[in-house]
Amino acid sequence: MKKINILYVFLLLFPLYITSQEQAKDSVVDKPERPAFESSYIIDTPTDVLPIKNTLEVQMAHRFGTVNGGTNDLIGIWAPSNIRIGLTFSPHDRLTIGYGTTKFDRLQDFNWKVALLRQTRSGRIPVNVTYFGNYTIDARKADNFYLTQHRFSNFHQLIISRRFNSKLSLQVAPSVSHYNLVPQRMRNDVVALSLGGRYKISPQTSILVDYTHPFVHHLDGVELEMDPEDGVSLGVEFRTSSHAFQLFISSYQGIVPQKNIMFNQNNFGDGDFLIGFNITRLYNF
Repeated sequence: MKKINILYVFLLLFPLYITSQEQAKDSVVDKPERPAFESSYIIDTPTDVLPIKNTLEVQMAHRFGTVNGGTNDLIGIWAPSNIRIGLTFSPHDRLTIGYGTTKFDRLQDFNWKVALLRQTRSGRIPVNVTYFGNYTIDARKADNFYLTQHRFSNFHQLIISRRFNSKLSLQVAPSVSHYNLVPQRMRNDVVALSLGGRYKISPQTSILVDYTHPFVHHLDGVELEMDPEDGVSLGVEFRTSSHAFQLFISSYQGIVPQKNIMFNQNNFGDGDFLIGFNITRLYNF
């Protein structure tokens, strides 16, 4: 009789044990997938990466001159360089707010990033969807502008990314750039599409590709001499738990997204590219 009672108890508890194991398994599988990329930028384009809550990210971006820009500038290293230094803070796991200052045109950008959807390990949500935006002020002297409003520009981008496996990640990112002041016969808004990818060749090293195409429409169908060129960047990234270092060649020198998309004059195919690097450092509080 004692053995029968033990058997009854076992039969009653076994389904509960199986159910709890399945629920635990499902909860693990359906957790958010790891970010598709290793750092907050893939060369010139923002990614889906948002540091955890109460993290401060220090950013430094450096662009030398073009490699074919002169006869005595050591492939652009001695030429005038553009630099951006920025800080980004995460008040929430799905939100970052930041500020950066850029050397060329003394641009002061206030930026934010919001994680709208996160890819899950179960595949229930197949992609990450992230919104990035900025509001930028040109801080040069007042005699460069007829109106104060001409200093202002902004940028809005929707980043759709997917981590396919531990090595390969891809993203597509449509954007809108706006300048209050533009050359004659050019529209104030430009729509662009960015494509980016990362392929890991070792636990800490990845190959990066970044491409952006602006869709430019001119008023009255008149083309301008300064039509923006596509942005092409190729590089390598070295990553640790708190650092990311990217070394690359790129046709973009402006650093701030809307500056690159609307006014870039470097054609990568003609050799108009430059050497650059990005460094990020994370501090947790």
